[in-house]
Amino acid sequence: MGNRLSKIYTKTGDDGSTGLGDGSRTGKDSARVGAYGTVDEANSCIGLLLAAELPDDIRTLLTSIQHQLFDLGGELCIPGHAAIDDGDVERLEQRLDHYNEALPPLKDFILPGGGEAAARCHIARTVVRRAERETVALARVETVRPQAIHYLNRLSDLLFVLARVLARASGHGEVLWQHERRR
Repeated sequence: MGNRLSKIYTKTGDDGSTGLGDGSRTGKDSARVGAYGTVDEANSCIGLLLAAELPDDIRTLLTSIQHQLFDLGGELCIPGHAAIDDGDVERLEQRLDHYNEALPPLKDFILPGGGEAAARCHIARTVVRRAERETVALARVETVRPQAIHYLNRLSDLLFVLARVLARASGHGEVLWQHERRR
């Protein structure tokens, strides 16, 4: 088991640096810290989504995803560490296919909204997209396993589909972009 924190403040970061999981130190503004920090933020957004009323199957799925995001954050925090594998990505794809199957095909863009749970899901989706962008930026300067990027890409797609499901289940429905409103 990892380190237990008995004292929350250490003052070691007062100089603008932070410790990575391998014991090395880097700037708090480094691409690596940005990537795993945004993964943590995405995990918090999913926690906020879990505070809303949700169907049990979606709640179970999101809780599992939170654990995987914590693993992914660890992978990004420890250079050379592997925590997410192809099977994790495939499981997201299976859930994505499952939830998307019952939805009508998209003919218009959807605006974030559709009830509280759907709106929270859209927020989580956009933060996961940012985590993906930051992980791609990290991969341009340091080694990042492709599974990390693939996982984030599929997760944002899954959250989009779940937002659609939640909007419909809530009775609010999806909020369609009215592209011809100015004509």
